[in-house]
Amino acid sequence: MNELCIAVVGCGKWGMNHVRTACALFGDKLKWSCDSDKWSEKKVKEIAPHCRFTFDLDDIINDSTVNAVIVSTPAETHFDIAKALLKAGKNVLVEKPITLRSGEAKELHDIAVSNNLVLMVGHLLLYHPAVLKIRQYLDEGKLGKLQYIYSNRLNLGTIRTEENILWSFAPHDISVIQFLAGGVPEEVEARGAIFVQKGIHDTTLTNLVFKGNIHAHIFVSWLHPFKEQRLVVIGDRSMMVFEDTLKDNKLKYYRKGFELIDGLPVKIDSEFENVEFEKTSPLELEQLHFAECIQNGTAPRSDGRNAIEVLETLERAQAKLMNK
Repeated sequence: MNELCIAVVGCGKWGMNHVRTACALFGDKLKWSCDSDKWSEKKVKEIAPHCRFTFDLDDIINDSTVNAVIVSTPAETHFDIAKALLKAGKNVLVEKPITLRSGEAKELHDIAVSNNLVLMVGHLLLYHPAVLKIRQYLDEGKLGKLQYIYSNRLNLGTIRTEENILWSFAPHDISVIQFLAGGVPEEVEARGAIFVQKGIHDTTLTNLVFKGNIHAHIFVSWLHPFKEQRLVVIGDRSMMVFEDTLKDNKLKYYRKGFELIDGLPVKIDSEFENVEFEKTSPLELEQLHFAECIQNGTAPRSDGRNAIEVLETLERAQAKLMNK
């Protein structure tokens, strides 16, 4: 493998976070940035003066030294851009959702596999140290048998015109819940409401049922008076809560639950413990994982198959929304 050489395509708000992080992690290995907005060039140069800027994706496609490209453009452009990059022999990290159709994601996955390339989707929370700590507690049996997960992702946020709240917010939660549940749901139900723009849901509630009687629900909304990002994981021995909007003590472990005594449920209610976790930013860990997978030839945690599974769940939920 040649030395890592990185490009970032899409330098909007989140794309600039990728530029900033890649510059800090990889220095002058960040060779290119690309965007259609002329103001983005100035912003990139302030962060990474050495990084070449272009309005033309072909400049990156035709640069044989570039072997890692991060795509952070609007979701409806992901498929065409990622396909062109993969066909040019580039390893690609695409922001979520990887595409707007699972069939397109399968096509990207097949191209990557046939060309021995890394295709990765930016399911950022799969790289969050708190989520990995929850998974560790599950694997070690500290929570007992997983029973229920719920996730709230709420904000008075930027309302999208090209995608509804389900596609904008819920991919994060679906990816995490399927990661913790260890599979895809057997049943999917969803309801939602439209208030601001015709045909675009502003709030949705999605219910998932997994093998082994594991249940979950996801509540997402961009019509909410305050920001809330809360993940609750319930086992038959204890529970964990991750609140990413808190400044400190974001992850808590509760020795709470029920046990049967003489055939009757008896509540166990103990004080919570704050759980420490690595403070490295998830975006740094995501980019480092991308680089490691390229250099080691290994499959990412959020590879093409993971992207397809999340999209298929989103599509099932969207179909339920449209049938209501």
